[in-house]
Amino acid sequence: MKLREELKESILTNDRLQNFMNQHSKKRAIPIQAIYKEADSYLEEIAANYSMAIIKFVEVIVRWMINLMYEGVTVNTETLNRIKSMAKKGPIIFLPCHKSHIDYLILSYIMYHNNMPCPHVAAGKNLSFWPVGSMFRGGGAFFIRRTFKGAVLYAKVFAEYIHKLLEESFNVEFFIEGGRSRTGKLLTPKLGLLSILLNAYKNGACEDMIFAPVFIGYDRVLEESSYMNEIEGGQKKPESLLQVIKARKLLKKRYGRIYIQFHEPISLNELLVQYDMTIQDMTSKELNSFCRRLGNRILNAIDGVSVITPHALVASAILNCAKKRFSYDHLMNHIETYMAYLFSQEAKMTDTLVIDHVRAVDQVLDSYAQRKFIERLSTDKDGQSSDKQFTVNVSKRPLLEYYKNNCISFFIPAAFTALAILEKDAFQLSAVELHSGYSFFQEFFNNEFAYNADRTPEYLVRKSIKAFIDEAILMPHPTLPDTYNLTSEGFRKLKFYSRFLKTYFESYWIVLNHLKRYPQNSMDSKERLKKIQSMGNHMYKQKEIELKEALSKVTYNNALDFFTKQGVKGSGHTEKIEFYGDAIQKYLNILQV
Repeated sequence: MKLREELKESILTNDRLQNFMNQHSKKRAIPIQAIYKEADSYLEEIAANYSMAIIKFVEVIVRWMINLMYEGVTVNTETLNRIKSMAKKGPIIFLPCHKSHIDYLILSYIMYHNNMPCPHVAAGKNLSFWPVGSMFRGGGAFFIRRTFKGAVLYAKVFAEYIHKLLEESFNVEFFIEGGRSRTGKLLTPKLGLLSILLNAYKNGACEDMIFAPVFIGYDRVLEESSYMNEIEGGQKKPESLLQVIKARKLLKKRYGRIYIQFHEPISLNELLVQYDMTIQDMTSKELNSFCRRLGNRILNAIDGVSVITPHALVASAILNCAKKRFSYDHLMNHIETYMAYLFSQEAKMTDTLVIDHVRAVDQVLDSYAQRKFIERLSTDKDGQSSDKQFTVNVSKRPLLEYYKNNCISFFIPAAFTALAILEKDAFQLSAVELHSGYSFFQEFFNNEFAYNADRTPEYLVRKSIKAFIDEAILMPHPTLPDTYNLTSEGFRKLKFYSRFLKTYFESYWIVLNHLKRYPQNSMDSKERLKKIQSMGNHMYKQKEIELKEALSKVTYNNALDFFTKQGVKGSGHTEKIEFYGDAIQKYLNILQV
């Protein structure tokens, strides 16, 4: 391993950066010495200070934290071993989902305990504060600004730093979502760093690059309360030493298990052969398209190895119950329907769910009751009940939504298909009739869910229909080909699936109502979001919106982005507003009790 100063010197003296700095100096009429000094300060800001002594020290702290706060860590080490063997071909790029600050600590900890080097981890510059920043640098963290806008020299220096890491065969880790998910589901991919890695490979930094998508999940996340605050419109508090000190109280709680699942490694060389492409021959536009496709593929891979926890499944069943008050038996009926579907999709579930799902559900209900998410309404003299009744604490619904979203990706194809069936309002239908509805949902919620570009709506409808037949929701017609009859029990179960979408329809309805009222360019983006939040709160109080979890700043932004791309930017676009308004109202009516 080269020292940090050696790496810096090597980067600052390479021909690519030297030529760029000379051109930059002439273009800006700034002395080359000043440009060189500026580049050196950027490297000082960015570069890790990898130290085995610090890694060993941090390992002790992380091991203590895990033993104190969690019941253990579940890892699929067989796949990790295959990733390890692929390291001979090129540097490994670990791409975990990002749910908690624990993510980067636990992944390096797992590498350390499996005789692999801790990766260099891309961290937000907001985490470089003293003294944590120095410790992170020692553990392999390099720091990146949230935006490179206007910082041409900084962008070039950062790209050269990445090139050098790959050239030295360091493994790299970064979060393709950009930041932590406040919603519990995967965010749309941020492609900046992935694009820099691909350009480094194109410029000969390494012979191959191995992508390793990673799912990191928790029974319970540390940041529950701060996430709820941010989703409802509160400002994110900047990281500081004071926050670290205050976080000591978290050590007094227990947070269940951590689940880490590695996807099969993806060789960039093999992927290019599969697509019949060569990166050197790609134009800038083609490379951007390939990068976008790769980003979505990585999200699909993370979703594919996600672990369904009891907390996620119970939260889904609670929120998808049509009534505010529900019985234990009704809840179990939901859960068993969902589990049958998950088994048919070969989804990975926790051992506790597979071995004894009743006990796992009871434990989660106890946990949710203790945390005031739900309230028990009836018990007999012994504290037990044959017909236990519960109600949801309305103020805690957004937190239950977070845990529901931990598993929502598995249910989206079924939810889209179920709603497309319910839209037909008939007890006999054909698969081909559902394709247009499914395609509409896929386009409408493009900002919410990662779709597999290699799977057509036709394929996904067929797959969902097969699962619905297995659950006796649909029955193949005895004589007519590609025709199915909907059973009376199946009609009820379709509501179980389709209600996964209700939160999102309500959020989009709020945003569309705002756009209907205000002209285009009548306010800036911050003011617009405040107006939307105010409108959402008003509509909720007036009972025009049923679900509190629909009042989500994150979903509002996604909806705004979608409508803007569709040409709906203000009250002047009446035709499109009417089209989407009618569609949303139609589906919300279907999703009523």
